[in-house]
Amino acid sequence: MRKLKQLRRDETGAYMIELALILPAFLLLMMGIFDIGVQMYAKAVLSGAVEEAARASTLESNNADQAAVDNRVRQAMGTVAPYASIAFQRLSYNNFSDVAEAEAFTDRNNNGVRDPGECFEDANANGTWDSDRGTNGQGGADDVVLYRVTLSYDRLFPLWRMLGEPQRANMRVVTTLRNQPFTNQTDATVAVCT
Repeated sequence: MRKLKQLRRDETGAYMIELALILPAFLLLMMGIFDIGVQMYAKAVLSGAVEEAARASTLESNNADQAAVDNRVRQAMGTVAPYASIAFQRLSYNNFSDVAEAEAFTDRNNNGVRDPGECFEDANANGTWDSDRGTNGQGGADDVVLYRVTLSYDRLFPLWRMLGEPQRANMRVVTTLRNQPFTNQTDATVAVCT
């Protein structure tokens, strides 16, 4: 009976039980904080690199060598996310109001949808109606360029997999700038009826 009372009063191992209860939650919290911190840092570096590359690509001297401009972004991200995959997309437009707009069409049956046989303005000269009138590439002088960079990387900690989220994260940075007016702008809009 005496030993049972002593055992009940003994607190030498209590901290181990407290640690076992608190440690998993604390580690999850710390992994989440570090992972979100790395994600915020990567987004800031990517945004800065994309803005710098986009400004450089609007100059006539860099207009022809877009791969070199894209490599600047890759180099900037090499220290933050060395095993990330980076995808680049450029769409050029005649002016800012055209960005991400559909090609205009004549809606003969007033249903709000372009149907086969309805005429449209082929702004990007590809012969088909597009929901985005942008032309692939950097465009020419005085064109507006939508520069989109998508970074795909593996997260630092397996926390997200434990929460049912994918381990691979994606972030996208988009900027829109106007090319320098180093020559006259060309307008290739053609009316097409199909």
